[in-house]
Amino acid sequence: MSLTPANDIVGKNNGRGLTGLLLVAIPVFLVGWMIIWPIISAIGRTIWLPNEGGGRSFSLETYGFFFTDQYSLNNLGVTLWTTGVCAVLLVLICLPIALYLRFAKGRLAAYVQGLAIFPMFVPSIILSYAIIRVLGPNGTVDLLLNAMHLPKIRSPYLTPWGPVIGLVWDNIPLTVLILLSGLGNVSNQSIEAARDVGAGRLAVLWHIILPRISNSILVAVSFTVLGIFSAFTLPYVLGPAAPEMMGPFMQRTFRDLNDPTNAITQAVIAFCFCIVFGLFYVRSVAKNRSA
Repeated sequence: MSLTPANDIVGKNNGRGLTGLLLVAIPVFLVGWMIIWPIISAIGRTIWLPNEGGGRSFSLETYGFFFTDQYSLNNLGVTLWTTGVCAVLLVLICLPIALYLRFAKGRLAAYVQGLAIFPMFVPSIILSYAIIRVLGPNGTVDLLLNAMHLPKIRSPYLTPWGPVIGLVWDNIPLTVLILLSGLGNVSNQSIEAARDVGAGRLAVLWHIILPRISNSILVAVSFTVLGIFSAFTLPYVLGPAAPEMMGPFMQRTFRDLNDPTNAITQAVIAFCFCIVFGLFYVRSVAKNRSA
């Protein structure tokens, strides 16, 4: 029996480590160049402002203006409200769908999965037009109610509920897929064992399923918050003119008011809220890797 020299083992390990570093070097460089550096630059532009002497000095004037301007606070408030409502609705809607897809078998389950993923292939602008034609004034719902001699309902179009409907529908596929992936960690044996000792469906859900997919729920909520907080098309087309969500607010400040400094300040504030949920996601991934 021949023994491999220790120097050869160390050399192979060093070679693998160098190969691994080379493989991740380009993605890390692109992340630093296209994401981290613009963030640092944006923060710098909002705290180092031009002064009367022609130079730049440290100032928090733009942040002070944002947090003292009632219109800005209203826009931040409606963004947080929309994000929270959408996150809750997505969990309530997508969790039963994911549970059904996890445990159901047959052709019907395949159709349900296809319908749940279908919104992923519909562009936001097409979705906005469809919602307007169905739920807008004189839309399909209004025509049906009028044909049945029933009173009209108030249209959610151009109200805060318009973006909620569109954003929930648009985020169903990703949420279902994340929850379905988490449910793959729930074994049939554990559920059958719980039922053998007399546990009902609610007890199995509460004590067996939910604890094992808590990280998946957190990841789904994090992705939902990150996507909704920075959404533009659906809030812009379906939402009211005032208050408006942060995406349209930043765009209007930059283009219509020609105020890039305050637009960047709004973007930095939105980033600060999003990074909190991003840290939850990173923590969840790190916890899963160490488990």
